[in-house]
Amino acid sequence: MTGGSAEGERLVVHGIALEVLRRGRGRPILLLHGFDTIDPAAPFLDLLARHAEVVAPSSPGFGNSPRPKDFDKVYDLVHLYLAALDALPGDKVTLVGFSFGGWLAAEVAAACSHRLDKLVLVDPLGIKISDRETADILDIFNRSPEIVRRAAWHDPDHFAPDYNAMSDAALVTCARNREALCLYAWHPYMYNPQLPRWLGRIRVPTLLVWGASDGVVTPDYGRAYSRLIPGSRFALIEGAGHHPEIEQPAAFVERVAAFLEE
Repeated sequence: MTGGSAEGERLVVHGIALEVLRRGRGRPILLLHGFDTIDPAAPFLDLLARHAEVVAPSSPGFGNSPRPKDFDKVYDLVHLYLAALDALPGDKVTLVGFSFGGWLAAEVAAACSHRLDKLVLVDPLGIKISDRETADILDIFNRSPEIVRRAAWHDPDHFAPDYNAMSDAALVTCARNREALCLYAWHPYMYNPQLPRWLGRIRVPTLLVWGASDGVVTPDYGRAYSRLIPGSRFALIEGAGHHPEIEQPAAFVERVAAFLEE
């Protein structure tokens, strides 16, 4: 298959059947998840679906999406989502990316913006802003789980996942997500050295949303990111860490919906 089609709870793109969540009606919004796949019970999904049709696939290797052999580079994911944009109905699509998915969304928008209406990047990774000795992105694989937990959440006691309370199936999904993330993003760690050069090619209205308490990639990192995208806006959400859509869903959707309706 050279294009893509939707089949029930799967989005088939170039023969790869992606697990997908769908909510709402109207203009299509393609959501690219972050370190973990999007929880179907996340309140922001239904809030956002009041304004548009939300399409949220799980990348190959994440969730219940199969990963084809030799499909193991960010390059592969970028071209997959370029094809997914062409498969979605309508003239234009809004692209929203969270964290690792924000990196992918930025790459997609820099490569080809003709199918995009607007771009929303939520605490994205993907660039290096400091010297080689300065860590711009928290190493979630090599730091202690407690350090990562505190860095990722404004209120970790309330929002951080409780692995001890998860079902076996949920734990398997978390393990697959972590393995896939490491596979795609380890070399170099969570960024593309060339991406800053090409962010200036993004020509669609762009909003960067950042959790004020993010310790994975700080708001200063976000402001530097925003300066590389012509005309982009930077919005800070208080009371949120690396996942403002989870910790402050109403404030997050309010910001995004206002941007979409302009």
